[in-house]
Amino acid sequence: MPADALPPELAHELAQCLNRLAAGESCARDKIIELCQGRLRELSSRLLGKFAKVRRWDNTDDVAQNAAIRLYRALGDTVPESPRGLMGLLATQIQRELIDLARKHSGPMSYAVNHGTNAREGSQGDVFHVDEVAQETDSDEEIPLDRWESFHAAVEQLPDDHREVFKLAWYLGLDQNATAHALGLSRRTVQRKWQEAQEMIAKAIGTVG
Repeated sequence: MPADALPPELAHELAQCLNRLAAGESCARDKIIELCQGRLRELSSRLLGKFAKVRRWDNTDDVAQNAAIRLYRALGDTVPESPRGLMGLLATQIQRELIDLARKHSGPMSYAVNHGTNAREGSQGDVFHVDEVAQETDSDEEIPLDRWESFHAAVEQLPDDHREVFKLAWYLGLDQNATAHALGLSRRTVQRKWQEAQEMIAKAIGTVG
């Protein structure tokens, strides 16, 4: 979520922490993580919904906690210039955590693949298979992991202005009006960059034509 979509007092406090971190106060990282806990959990829940296999074995709190560790480490290497940049970095760490978890659960020696109790008894004594129910209710589970990896790699290769528009809209769930307001662009410009970004990603992962 960009700075102007955050509560003003939170945006201000985050901006101060980023300035302190840029000035060399490493302890500001702890405060940033503390301030971002709510947003970490919210985004983790939203993006976890796209990974049904991961959702079976890991919950929102697991993803948020691991993403917080990733964010803490990332802030040791780069300091975003604004709360908006920080939210983009935060979303990226969550997505990387989900990709790694999906890879872990898809491996031939993983606990998920070799688990022997893939069935649960319903309230009326009936038995249903967990994976079958997930496939019926979560179409995203059918998307191969390598396609997810290619997709997110393609996002990172977008031109800076297109990547920022795409991340605010896709990762953070902002509509075009909110994205335009956050970036100081017209809605028409955001629409154009969004469409161009989708076309570039499709071409990069081989889905055009």
